[in-house]
Amino acid sequence: MSLLDALLGKSLASQEEEEHKVGVFEGVPMLGLDALGSSAYGPEAALTLLLPLGALGLRYIGPIILIILALLAVLYLSYRQTIAAYPNGGGSYTVAKENLGTRLGLLAATALVLDYLLNVAVGISAGVGALVSAAPGLHGHILPLCLGILAFITLMNLRGTRESGLAFSLPTYLFVVCLFGILGLGLFRVLTSGGHPIAVASPPPLPAATAGVGLWLLVRAFASGCTAMTGVEAVSNGVTAFADPAAKRAQGTLTAIVAILAALLGGIAFLARAYRVGAMHQDSPNYQSVLSQLTGAVVGHGLLYYITIGSVLAVLCLSANTSFAGFPRLCHLLAEDGFLPHAFANRGRRLVYSMGIGILAVLSGLLLCVFGGITDRLIPLFAVGAFLAFTLSQTGMVMHWKRAEDPHAKPKLLINVIGAAATGVALIVILVAKFREGAWITVLLIPCLLFLFSRVRRHYEHIRRETACPRPIDLRHLEAPVVVVPFTDWNTVAEKGVRFALRLSQDILAVHISHSEEESEALKAQWKQYVEAPLAQANLPIPHLSTLTSPYRRLLTPLLRYIDRIKKVYPNRLIAVLIPELVEPRWYHYLLHNHAASVLKAALLVRGGRQVVVINVPWYLREEPTETAEADAQERSSEANTADSPTPEGAKEAA
Repeated sequence: MSLLDALLGKSLASQEEEEHKVGVFEGVPMLGLDALGSSAYGPEAALTLLLPLGALGLRYIGPIILIILALLAVLYLSYRQTIAAYPNGGGSYTVAKENLGTRLGLLAATALVLDYLLNVAVGISAGVGALVSAAPGLHGHILPLCLGILAFITLMNLRGTRESGLAFSLPTYLFVVCLFGILGLGLFRVLTSGGHPIAVASPPPLPAATAGVGLWLLVRAFASGCTAMTGVEAVSNGVTAFADPAAKRAQGTLTAIVAILAALLGGIAFLARAYRVGAMHQDSPNYQSVLSQLTGAVVGHGLLYYITIGSVLAVLCLSANTSFAGFPRLCHLLAEDGFLPHAFANRGRRLVYSMGIGILAVLSGLLLCVFGGITDRLIPLFAVGAFLAFTLSQTGMVMHWKRAEDPHAKPKLLINVIGAAATGVALIVILVAKFREGAWITVLLIPCLLFLFSRVRRHYEHIRRETACPRPIDLRHLEAPVVVVPFTDWNTVAEKGVRFALRLSQDILAVHISHSEEESEALKAQWKQYVEAPLAQANLPIPHLSTLTSPYRRLLTPLLRYIDRIKKVYPNRLIAVLIPELVEPRWYHYLLHNHAASVLKAALLVRGGRQVVVINVPWYLREEPTETAEADAQERSSEANTADSPTPEGAKEAA
């Protein structure tokens, strides 16, 4: 088994795709980890903004979460309809492009790209934050831990969609069971204590109030809490990953994700107020996440605490998996439409879009490095892309139902109108509230990505126009090309190049770059003896030898100038440059050579123009032989050359 097979698994055939599609059970961890994981940092992000209010801030977390839950319900109903209307995948890009036009579709795609990218960074950094809460000694290793987890998730996704869903099922459902258990037990104690439960492990005291209640502060807290809704769109974008009936399974997965998320958000907000649990700044050495404090307050710091925090850590870190499922599919759609390189549309060995997975991993890693793996620094950038995509998707669905010839379209239209209005208002609030804190970066990146997409599309359109051939084949100028054979020494590699040139044309120009007159004279003597004399005897065309002296030991510049002169001499002929090249049997042998042939080939491809054709003539070097084997090889080579030498009659016929 190769190392690649061990890491990624054996290659899958295209016809095996149906066997690797998922159901609801695998769909929740594959596409829902972003939404479920956001329950850990969404309420905490809102509580962080309420810190200036001290204990008074806990009074407002409940109403803020209720507004978020109402918005979540609207999104749920809207995306159920989107999945039914677009059973082949109804992500924001597809819906906006088909109903609002290509430009707004690209705007939705740009928003999703940023959302997926930030989700990876925020999810992993929040997961490491949970780990640091339980093990403060790891505080100094936040960034290495983030990058290590990113590498693990990348590897799992390269192994395949179904494999990643199954691998992440255990931590996902452990997270759900543990948190539901903690929230259920906490709720029971609140009810049995008359609303004043006694914490098993008291959370840190809330700081004193440093500001009064203001509308702007509450608006900013709501904007931060909206990060809890990111990831809801992922299911509609990944419908094609589900087994038949795909739309029904996708709707079931969406229902499960939203129901679990709503219960977690409501329970965390309620118990945070009951147990007087507030947020802490993540860069504090004694930092504890809200879930860490809440779990400790309900069950203490025993075994159950560590199991729960471990499951929270796992789900937060693995919440990036949602992006690894959605981002490559989005890139695939953009590549098919010509807005990204076509390599993004190709499936890898495990039937996943490997290029998209790799690019997402690299960009997310850079983002984590820039922000040091700290969640609080990433949150302000986060929700803009998600809510812009939400708004465009809902608006697109409004236009869809307006055009639909469906007698039952009016109630569906109303749901999407409410969804578009609600998410649009939330987007404006988030932009205004978070602009100075970092949302301006997202606003700046969106036009940059739009420009990138347009340039890629423009390039492909240019290629299409240049290569289009709606006419019969051009039969003019079909004479043999002028063949140029550059070489460094007269050896078997150069010999193979000249012999191949003799089969292509009678106009052959051999070119040698020498560093001194003595070297030139020595080569000319070899050329007369080994090339001109045998060819004259066989009545074959004799190549013209040009020796170019290069006192400054340059190779590339004299050759390129020589070929430019040949192009002017033969303006209506193709110039075929044959590049003899040694091919080594072992990769490490290439370290022993200067690769002049590869450099020349690259230079000609860039500067040669349409008149120049580059042809590689490889000489395959055998394994290093023993003395006896070497003598046998030389004898076989001599016999082969004698047998392969053309007779005068055959040479004339071939020429």
